[in-house]
Amino acid sequence: MTVNEQDRAGFAIALEQARLGAGEGGVPIGSSILENGLLVGAGRNRRVQNGDPTAHGEIDALRNAGRRVSYAGTTLYSTLAPCAMCSGSIILFGIQRVVVGEDKNFPGELDLLRSRGVEVVIIDDPRATTLMEGFITQNPGLWNEDIGVEEN
Repeated sequence: MTVNEQDRAGFAIALEQARLGAGEGGVPIGSSILENGLLVGAGRNRRVQNGDPTAHGEIDALRNAGRRVSYAGTTLYSTLAPCAMCSGSIILFGIQRVVVGEDKNFPGELDLLRSRGVEVVIIDDPRATTLMEGFITQNPGLWNEDIGVEEN
């Protein structure tokens, strides 16, 4: 599970999307989808911006990719480990490889992805980790809303 130049490029797009989302006042999670080194779609968590609880970064990237006969051969990049909803979409559309920036702030459903045959690569990018740590510290209520956790 090595990270190659295509992975670095795909992750850089996802990280830029996360930064754009943060600048818009949203949750800083970005995603991109590449096929043979070419960008298929990119997106960011737009739950706050769009008032849409399903507008996670991976879902936004899938929406921006549009209809396709198949996602076989694509790689999805995300700055944070995908949640259950996003992992379900990855499985549903047959994406076989996911590159994750970090899983320290949120473990996501990486075991679910692996159990369904998806190759998961975690790159432990400190920029992604720091971006999420800062957001969670400054916006705990919004973060809990994003991951479906009720505040006490």
